[in-house]
Amino acid sequence: MIEDIKLLEAVERYISGQMSPDERVHFEQLRKSNPEVDQMVVEHTFFLQQMNRFDEVKNFKTILNDTHIHLGEKGLIKAPRLKGRAKVIYLYNRYKRVSAIAASIAGITALTISALVWSLSPTKPVNKNDLEILSRDLHKEVSQMKKQNEVLRQKIDNVADQTSVSEPEITYVSGGTGFLIDTKGYIVTNAHVVKNAQHVAVQSINGKDLYAKVVYADADKDIAILKITDKRYKQFSSIPYSIKRSSGDLAESIFTLGYPRNDIVYGDGYIAAKTGYNGDTLSCQITIPANKGNSGSPILNKNGEVIGILSKKENSLEGAVFALRSKYIIEALNVLQKDSSYKNIKLPTNSTLRGKDRTQQVKTISDYVFMVKVD
Repeated sequence: MIEDIKLLEAVERYISGQMSPDERVHFEQLRKSNPEVDQMVVEHTFFLQQMNRFDEVKNFKTILNDTHIHLGEKGLIKAPRLKGRAKVIYLYNRYKRVSAIAASIAGITALTISALVWSLSPTKPVNKNDLEILSRDLHKEVSQMKKQNEVLRQKIDNVADQTSVSEPEITYVSGGTGFLIDTKGYIVTNAHVVKNAQHVAVQSINGKDLYAKVVYADADKDIAILKITDKRYKQFSSIPYSIKRSSGDLAESIFTLGYPRNDIVYGDGYIAAKTGYNGDTLSCQITIPANKGNSGSPILNKNGEVIGILSKKENSLEGAVFALRSKYIIEALNVLQKDSSYKNIKLPTNSTLRGKDRTQQVKTISDYVFMVKVD
């Protein structure tokens, strides 16, 4: 039991970046040699992300509650004037359900981690139904946001300086991630992200939506190229990363940036196999944690070179994630350029991120990675 606790503490220090360089190298070797330890890192990372998301929701509810009380005290809305012990009981009654949900999430996640750490990989044979595409379902999120906005409007509709919020003309129902391959606004993503799209938009790290269109899609290789058509798009002078034709070496350290949530998320790992699901030569297997919304995320090596596009994960084997090889970005562009309208597309060939630490690399790349929205 004590050894388990020490191992969990080491995993938390590894995830939070508190290990010294020597400790981190030793721990990464342990991850490579011990699948159970590697699985524990993947699941604990997911657990921490879920708890962070819960904290954000709780903080938002606290702000709403404070606003509600403040408006009530000023007589702008009908609300009880609470003081002392009465206010404490009021706040407790409002949040006891949220606390119960948090406790349930923590308990369930802890049990899940324990079970996965002490169990072996599934022994049942896998099939293609086990492969899950990682596009994001925005329809549920939009519906939830509309309900929250309606409740908020009802609470402050008597405030004199109320600002009305107009609903967007387009309701995006799914999405993923994409990244620039040309400064003129060309973005690569997975074909399944934009399948049957009527409208497409890309959202930059500053939250601005820009209209785009699909100019190329190959469903067999699961790759698509978009073009930003929005006049508000400000062209970059250059792209800091390059597109590498080879997919890298076994056990090579890699990382990614994507949008499984509304803000950009970092993940790292290594190349686990040179081929994908059932020996698929179009892709390679990686150990980076992935969730819905990560489809289309760039996979980069330590030199800031794109070596793949994150696309799918295997449901029956935890931690098995697949990335389309980067050489197919080059092949897709060669096909697209047969149309004279796209002759001037030029892929970035030099990485300016070589030699920089990971924090600097991520900070630089973030501006070139976009959330892709589709209706």
